[in-house]
Amino acid sequence: MTQRVDLATVMDRLAVDDVVTGYAVAVDDGDWTAYRKLFTRDGRADYTSAGGIAGPAGEVAQWLAETMRLFPVRQHLIVNRRVTLEDVGGSPGDRAEVRADFVNPMRLAEEGDPLTAPNFVAAGRYTFELARTYDGWRLRQVTVHEKWRHLAPAEQPTTG
Repeated sequence: MTQRVDLATVMDRLAVDDVVTGYAVAVDDGDWTAYRKLFTRDGRADYTSAGGIAGPAGEVAQWLAETMRLFPVRQHLIVNRRVTLEDVGGSPGDRAEVRADFVNPMRLAEEGDPLTAPNFVAAGRYTFELARTYDGWRLRQVTVHEKWRHLAPAEQPTTG
């Protein structure tokens, strides 16, 4: 490989990683416009393993907007990212895949609940399929592979 190809590969890996981070931030912040912009026109998401839906990114964004109201506090931690770039004869291609583990602590909303500590945690692995587009790397498919979840009993505020 030449230094030019090496640099292109590094730049692609950073750009792909930025899309994955943007995905986590958009979901955690409830920025569904940003979420939609991360996908290709025909991009899809599949949340069925977590009890959700699968479909076009726009429809899934609408579903997430409703569902995430149940969790006013949420924070995706996407770790152990394994980025695989398409190899076209020793040069980077226009496809990429990321397999990454996630832990997602959230707070289930309760009427008049002043607490903000997480009481619901889900974890598993994402598969992100990306394509290089005119506007940069975009998600073609996001698949959630939930492995476990835990709901803690409701905490009672202490009075002193």
